[in-house]
Amino acid sequence: MKRAVIVALVLVCAGFAFAQSDDSDAPRAELIGIDTAQQKLKEVSVEKFEHDGYWASSMSTDTGYTSTRLFAGAPAGKVPLEEEEGMDIPDRFVLGTRVDFLRRGHTSFTLYPLRPIPIEGITKTISVWVVGRNYNHELKILIEDFFGRPYELYVGTLNFQGWKRLTVAIPPQAEDGINGIVQRNYHYNNQLGLKVTGFRIECDPMEAFGSYYIYLDDLRATVDLFAEDNRDPDDMNDAW
Repeated sequence: MKRAVIVALVLVCAGFAFAQSDDSDAPRAELIGIDTAQQKLKEVSVEKFEHDGYWASSMSTDTGYTSTRLFAGAPAGKVPLEEEEGMDIPDRFVLGTRVDFLRRGHTSFTLYPLRPIPIEGITKTISVWVVGRNYNHELKILIEDFFGRPYELYVGTLNFQGWKRLTVAIPPQAEDGINGIVQRNYHYNNQLGLKVTGFRIECDPMEAFGSYYIYLDDLRATVDLFAEDNRDPDDMNDAW
């Protein structure tokens, strides 16, 4: 009889512990579901490089000089965004830059717009079509975060022929909302996202001689628009 009571007590305790374990796991699954549901991913166009004179370039005058202009053309593999089909949006040009090196060595040159280009929503990835001419130069994108702090992200090495789409992932911001690349601050729900401030090409010193050509087209971003579509319409605007 005593053995039966002890066995029954053990089974009850085990069942209670199992139930407690299930209850403790339930909130975690619920939180994961909420985190997944609160995203609205969409690919958007950031820059098509269609405006003459909007982009410029520069490098150290000790190592060379640059010239930048638009050229007619497009990557053969580029697929237009679904929402832009039938809208007759101009997309006839690409951005070209020529670099003439004065001497070989460690150097870089920069492509930059006249004004930083904002990206709506929370940016997950950024992509751009590039002609790299099969050089070992490295392409990096220049951005500013929510606080206007500059960052430089590695996009890829230009050691390929013809057009190629290169993509870079934006690191998630720190939980404190201050460190790292911050795209959203909990104080201001009506201000979020990144700004593109240009590109930097870091040249391989063994191939930094003669003339070099690079072409860019169709800068896009994959963004999360959940916060954009769920703003409080009764909030105040601090832009004054």
